Amino acid sequence: MARTFDTPGFAGMTFYEVHAKSIINRVPASSRMSFQWTVNPYRGCGHACSYCFARGTHTYLDLDAGRDFDTKVVVKVNAGELVRRELAAPRWRGEHIAMGTNVDPYQRAEGRYRLMPRILSALRDFANPFSILTKGTLILRDLPLLRQAAQVTQVGVAMSVGFLDERMWRSVESGTPSPRRRLDAVRALTDAGFRVSVLMAPILPGLTDTDESIEATVEAIAAAGAASITPIPLHLRPGAREWYASWLTREFPALAPHYRRLYGRGSYLPKEFQREVTARVRMAARRHGMERAEPGEARQPEAPPTPPEPEQLTLL
Repeated sequence: MARTFDTPGFAGMTFYEVHAKSIINRVPASSRMSFQWTVNPYRGCGHACSYCFARGTHTYLDLDAGRDFDTKVVVKVNAGELVRRELAAPRWRGEHIAMGTNVDPYQRAEGRYRLMPRILSALRDFANPFSILTKGTLILRDLPLLRQAAQVTQVGVAMSVGFLDERMWRSVESGTPSPRRRLDAVRALTDAGFRVSVLMAPILPGLTDTDESIEATVEAIAAAGAASITPIPLHLRPGAREWYASWLTREFPALAPHYRRLYGRGSYLPKEFQREVTARVRMAARRHGMERAEPGEARQPEAPPTPPEPEQLTLL
C-alpha cells in the first residue's frame, strides 16, 4: 500500500507499507563487516544524505538511487513481529544483530511508524546482543527500552557526526537532525550509562577535511562525552557517486576536477589520502583525551550488507 501524509515533514514523500517475509539478514561472507546479521526495517531514507552508500540498493526495487531514495521509502510494517518470530526459531543462535548499517532505523518515518520499540522489545526479551548506528535523535525516545535491554545483553550505540558546519549540513544531509542536536543525543545516551561511539563520517574532501573543521568537530565530540571516535573519509559507491557528483557540481563546481582526480573510476580515496586525514583526526582526538576506536569500528559503513531482494516483500 502506498501512503502519503499531509504534514510538512513528509511533504513530497511516499511510503510503501509492505509485509516482509524475513527480517534478520545474513551479511555476505565477502563483506568487510565485523558482524554477520542485520535488521533493516526501512528501505530508502528521508535523511536525504547526498553521499549515502545505500542509494544503489534502491535500484533493486526498480526505483532510482537519487530522488526516489530520498522520497520513496519502503516500510516493513511487520518488522517487530518478524524479529520476535525469527529470534524464537530453533535455528537462531543468539548472534549479534546490527541495525543502521544500510539505512537509518531512526529516520523521520520512524516517528510515525514506531517500528523500533517492537524490535527492541523482542531483542530485550530474548536477551539478544545488538548495536545501532544512527544520525537520528529519535533514538532518545527509546532510551528506556535500550536501558532495559542493556541489563540483560550487550547493547552498542553509535552516532554519525561528520562535521559541525551548519551550511554544509543543510546542503548535503538536509533531512537529518543538526550535528549539534546529534551531539546532544550523544551526551544524553552517555549520561544514561552507554559508551557511545561516534563515527566522524563522512569527511568530505575539500570541504570538511580542513584542520579547522577536524579540530572543531573532534573537540565537540569529546565534549559530548563520546567514548571513541572513528574517522571515515568519503567513499562513493555506484548510485551515491552519481547523486553526490550532481550535488557537488551544483554547489561547489570548482571542486569537481579535484574529485575526479581523487576518485578516478573507483569508490575510495587513495590510501595515502585516507591515512593522512585519519592521522589528523587521531591526533586531534588525543589532544582532547579521546580513546582510539575499537577494532572493526572503522569498517562498519564501508561495506553495507546486501539487502533482501524485492520478492521478499509483499505489498499489503
